[in-house]
Amino acid sequence: MGLLAEYELCFEHLPLVEVAAALPEATLTVEVGQPNQGGPPPFDVDIAGETEDAIEDAFDRAAFVERYSHIEGGDGRHRYRITPSATMDEQIGGHVDRPERLHELADNDSIVDYVEVTPEGWRQQRWFADRSAFERYCEFWRRNADAFRLRRLREADGFGPTPANGLTDRQREALAAAHEMGYFEVPRRSSLGDVADALDISASSLSERLRRAQSSLVESALDEAERDGRPLKGPQS
Repeated sequence: MGLLAEYELCFEHLPLVEVAAALPEATLTVEVGQPNQGGPPPFDVDIAGETEDAIEDAFDRAAFVERYSHIEGGDGRHRYRITPSATMDEQIGGHVDRPERLHELADNDSIVDYVEVTPEGWRQQRWFADRSAFERYCEFWRRNADAFRLRRLREADGFGPTPANGLTDRQREALAAAHEMGYFEVPRRSSLGDVADALDISASSLSERLRRAQSSLVESALDEAERDGRPLKGPQS
């Protein structure tokens, strides 16, 4: 079962964060192209809410921007093709723990759906082929970013196998969000309301889903233990 995650990375060294910081009233979205002859990939940047002069002044002062071309503009929106002055490794490699893992992220089984650059970092939506790919990605950025905030997490049909544990899609989604947001940790990193907001449901609905999911997991574990010849005994009367 694949996952669609929406999250925020607070990491000032990501590409174009300095441009977003110089244009705080603008909305800046990015699509990253394919590398050209081994060099850094071009960035297609869409900016709304700022003038062409202000945008190009920010580009001129940004260390990440080698060259830029104004592709189209009008009605308060401008689209640019940017040639970076550095690769992603060169841009952020010196600011992360174990920079060699950047190549693992590049080969991660995931597809970027949406990137918005903010003055603090990137707000992204990304498809992950399976839970292990998602967890590897989250682990890297929780270790390195000033903050990693999961906003939405939902499962989608057509990406990977479905676990045979008796859980419904909604129950798996609720468990995954609660786990990734630290609801089960001691002490908790998020409240029931925080997780419910991420899933866009009420706290009472989330509580019910989690209880039912936990009950299903316990029943599944007990059934598996009995099949393996190691039944678990409760208190004796």
